[in-house]
Amino acid sequence: MIKVRILNLKSFLETVNRCQGRVMVLSPDGGKTNITRQYEMQRKMGEQYRKNGKCLPLSLTFDEPKDYLAVVSWYAGDC
Repeated sequence: MIKVRILNLKSFLETVNRCQGRVMVLSPDGGKTNITRQYEMQRKMGEQYRKNGKCLPLSLTFDEPKDYLAVVSWYAGDC
C-alpha cells in the first residue's frame, strides 16, 4: 500500500489505465475500489479533485508489482 497526493489527475489516470492488474483505492472504512479503466469512478475522483483545490489524497494497493512500480515511478517524476 502507498499513500499519495495527486496533483495531476489526468496524468495519474493515464498511468493507472495502462496498468495490467487492478489499482485499488482504499477507503477509510477499509473497503477497496478498483479504479483501473473504471471511467465512472474516475469521473467521481475528478469531481473530488476539483472540490479539494486540485489535490487528491489516496491510499492505493496493487495486484501486480509492475503496476506498483509504474505508479511510483510516475509519482516520483511528477512531483
